[in-house]
Formats: sequence, C-alpha cells, structure tokens
Amino acid sequence: MEQVLNLLLLRFGLLVGGVVVLALLVFAVAVALRRRGRLGEVRRYAAPAARAVGRHLDARGAARGRGASRSGGSPTGAALRAVARHLGDDGCGQRGRGAGR
Repeated sequence: MEQVLNLLLLRFGLLVGGVVVLALLVFAVAVALRRRGRLGEVRRYAAPAARAVGRHLDARGAARGRGASRSGGSPTGAALRAVARHLGDDGCGQRGRGAGR
C-alpha cells in the first residue's frame, strides 16, 4: 500500500512540476515578445485560435455528454474562452481596439 501511495505522490509531483515548467516557459516567451514589441501582433493571432479551440472543446464535450458545466460547455472550453477574452482586450478594458486605431 505504501508503494502505491509513493508512486501516486511521485506522479503528482511530476505532473505539477511539468505544469510549472510550462508556465515559466510561456512567461519567458511573453516577456521576450514584449521586449521586442511583438506582443500585440501575437495577441491578434492567438485570440481567434483560443476561441476556436474553446468552441471545439465545448462541442466535443457536449457530443460525449460528459464534462458539461451549467453553460453547456466543458470547463476547459470555458477557461479557453476566458483566455480569448483576455487576449482580445487591449489592456485598458477596451475590446477589439488594436494599435493604430
């Protein structure tokens, strides 16, 4: 029994470590893009992609009949829609306004 618990704890630790490394990598890429002045360009491309993936996950979750939240979509799809809303925001609470408009 103790070996099983140790194995589960090790698996959980590796999973959490992987998520932390992935988050640090995304943060480093965002900082590098911001320093080069290309973060706005990446946001314009990433927002529609995040929306499309969120809709796809919602449709897949609804088709399987599981993982649905009260709004009818999957929690992952809801999180991706929130990311898409954040990416579509210009940082001042204004949606759809890019640089130069």
